[in-house]
This record gives sequence, C-alpha cells and structure tokens, in this order.
Amino acid sequence: MIQPNFTLTPAALKFMRRMVRFSETPAGGFRLTVKPGGCSGYAAEFTVEATPRDGDAEQAVEGLRMFLPAESRLLLDGVTIDHVDSPLQSGFAFANTKGGSCGCSSSGDAITPPAEAAVSLSSIKRM
Repeated sequence: MIQPNFTLTPAALKFMRRMVRFSETPAGGFRLTVKPGGCSGYAAEFTVEATPRDGDAEQAVEGLRMFLPAESRLLLDGVTIDHVDSPLQSGFAFANTKGGSCGCSSSGDAITPPAEAAVSLSSIKRM
C-alpha cells in the first residue's frame, strides 16, 4: 500500500483538526478524497468518519487521523496541501512539487487556486 509523502500547512492542519473536533465523531478521522480537477488543480471532497472505509489507508499527521482512498494516495504523493480562507476564496489549495498540476502550466511550485470542495454536512455537529 502506498503511503503518500505529502505536507500539510499549519492552516490546512488547523482546518482539518477543527472539522474533526466539532463533528459528531471527534475521535474519528478526516477523510480526504482528491481527484484531478483540470486547470484549477484538484477537486477535493472531505468528511469526518468514525473509522476508515474499505480501501482507505489511515495515516497520522501530527496527531490527526487521516483516511485516504487509493486514488487520493496516488495524487497526493509529493503535494503540499494548504487551506485558504479569505474574503475572495475559501478551500484547499494544492502545490505539486513533482511538476505542474495540469497541462496548462509548466510551473509546479506555486499553490494552485483553491480546489472545488464538497462537505458532508451530516458529519458536522449541530449546535
């Protein structure tokens, strides 16, 4: 099983930890599904899960449990994951140190615009 070598920025780690902490399963983990998203980088979907799903690999990152499907593990190898939250944009941004994230750019060292993200609202604790 491939264990991706990826980096989480402090902003991404903070966001993921908050999602888990305020979910209905605070002892669970952050499940991140990443797919190619054309020239905007990657498309990301995430949920907070009590346990990994079949086929997921569990990876601990500074105390955060992450559940990663097989396709995500392949795509995240060598990637830096950031979380951008500004008045103009909010979401995950990915920088691929192995090369451009799409065929439109030859530069792979810049963070791509935030990815399209889908959130399962049922995994967030109601106040």
